[in-house]
Amino acid sequence: MGQSVLSFRPDVFTADPPTLLASHCPDCGNKAFPPRDVCPSCGAPSGDQVPLSRRGEIYSYAVVRQAPPGLATPYVLAYIDLPEDEVRVLARVEGIAPDVVRVGTTVELGTRPVDNPDDTSMMFVFRAEEAS
Repeated sequence: MGQSVLSFRPDVFTADPPTLLASHCPDCGNKAFPPRDVCPSCGAPSGDQVPLSRRGEIYSYAVVRQAPPGLATPYVLAYIDLPEDEVRVLARVEGIAPDVVRVGTTVELGTRPVDNPDDTSMMFVFRAEEAS
């Protein structure tokens, strides 16, 4: 039997399979990521957590060229729109060169090891679908 894959933030992300978790408001239907106790749209107590769709597109991005020691640069940090859920997520994007990434690029949720060699958990990333 294989070893289970651990999430760096199990309250917002399951690693196997990769799934982002959002709060869902029972009053207005709004979804919020990361999950919140109170709906940011109407102020009602949030209901259960729900899984978000795994596919989205880049709304906006920045190429990060300076980072703390041990974090390889450059990398792409982007706001990802998940149209099925009407949610926008801030995440790292992999699988596409920083000089090729564009607004509107289609991406899919994935995982990668955290940037700490002493930690075996996984973090979420989005991968460009153009990547082979």
